[in-house]
Amino acid sequence: MSAMQKLPRLTPRQESVPVWPACWAVMRRDLLSSLRQRQDLFNPLLFFVMVVSLFPLGVSPEKAFLREAGAGILWVAALLSTLLSLDHLFRHDFEEGVLEQLLLQPQPLYLIVLTKVVAHWLVTGVPLILMTPVLGIMLQLDGNSIACLCLTLLLGTPVLSFIGAIGAALTLGLRSAGILLSLLVIPLYIPVLIFGTGTVMAAGQGLPTASHFALLGALLVLALTCAPFAAAAALRISVSNS
Repeated sequence: MSAMQKLPRLTPRQESVPVWPACWAVMRRDLLSSLRQRQDLFNPLLFFVMVVSLFPLGVSPEKAFLREAGAGILWVAALLSTLLSLDHLFRHDFEEGVLEQLLLQPQPLYLIVLTKVVAHWLVTGVPLILMTPVLGIMLQLDGNSIACLCLTLLLGTPVLSFIGAIGAALTLGLRSAGILLSLLVIPLYIPVLIFGTGTVMAAGQGLPTASHFALLGALLVLALTCAPFAAAAALRISVSNS
């Protein structure tokens, strides 16, 4: 049974369905769909591990270099891994006709987008955070730097998903959407990358990190507040032009 058949159609009785049960149904459907399509689940994680593993082989295996550049390596790998999975955020729903049904639902579209982005982060961002301590040990990072790195990824990877959702919605249905998505999103990722790596470097040098975490938290709040509305508007434009 396709995903389009599983999504209930809009009926007069369903117009009174509360918002949160509808959002939970969308999240549950996306999580189950990700578990069925395991290549979309494991490809970003495998890419993350491969990129981090190849850096010492291609640049330098010296402990001093790895300890200094480890945070940047892990953050760049996490950024690219998140970018790798963004093209599938709305595309499957668009190709199966589910996205049109979501646009017709009485619930606000920005809440549906928010739910889908959270589901995307749970599938792609959380595994990267769980794998980070192992790769941090491989890159000779100390325990304090690894803990700080995991916390910065916990704050920063949702921002990457929210920003990427806007780009994925804008490029929906276009040819060579992956290349265009990268060109749109990567410049917006730069502040998150700078603050994420800067926090870990400050922690490694024994400097205060409260201001760095505050900036990452502010970026997260800004993305959480604005990105769902922007992505919802972009989805309406993309679907109407398709």
